[in-house]
Amino acid sequence: MNKTEFIIHDLLSKIYQNHYPDSKLPTERELAEQYHVSRYTIQESIKKLKYMGLVKVVQGSGIFIGKNIQTSPLIYNSLTENPYSNIQSKVIELQKQPATSADQQIFGITSSDEVWVLQRVRIVNYQTVQIELSRLPVALFPMFTPKDAENSIQSYVQKHKYTISHYLNTYEAIALNKEQAMLLQQKRKSPAMKISSRGLLSNGRIFEISEIVAIDYRCTYLTAFNNEHHKRRNS
Repeated sequence: MNKTEFIIHDLLSKIYQNHYPDSKLPTERELAEQYHVSRYTIQESIKKLKYMGLVKVVQGSGIFIGKNIQTSPLIYNSLTENPYSNIQSKVIELQKQPATSADQQIFGITSSDEVWVLQRVRIVNYQTVQIELSRLPVALFPMFTPKDAENSIQSYVQKHKYTISHYLNTYEAIALNKEQAMLLQQKRKSPAMKISSRGLLSNGRIFEISEIVAIDYRCTYLTAFNNEHHKRRNS
């Protein structure tokens, strides 16, 4: 773990320990002295926390902790620490297909309906780091275009006046197959993370299912200790 990552993790820990009850971090100068690093290293750490939506920097006033960061167990992952301007999506495939039986069950549609099948790669700081395969019901998004697919799906959904409620994610360690390795410019059988996801709207309807294969994927969670579950596992 480099110095910037250490500082981010340590500040996150202190935030959740209520180490800053006034919801304000020390100044950059004070943090640099505390961690024995340069102001530049502190600025890079704060910049990433800002991109994650965890702090707000008010010029002339200080660094303030976000009000709602404890409402979600997922604090951040290796993509959310980057601003959208550093992330590009390159579309490999976008086509309509008849809904499969799985699509019908997941999206609540019929065999006469269609789904968008989207495959794209994500490029962060000029490095291809993720492959994404998504399926979306055409009934919800009849005019979905390759240009739309190059940008944030979440922003596209919100632009169409839908409210995103939750994501259900499953993580699985895998080894890259030949096609995945080629797209990600890695060796075959290199380790990666597969993230299977379902996106839910506020009305309970699923608007997207996706599988993401990511290299160098890291995520940080806050999890409450479940004593009842702990007792059951010991019984």
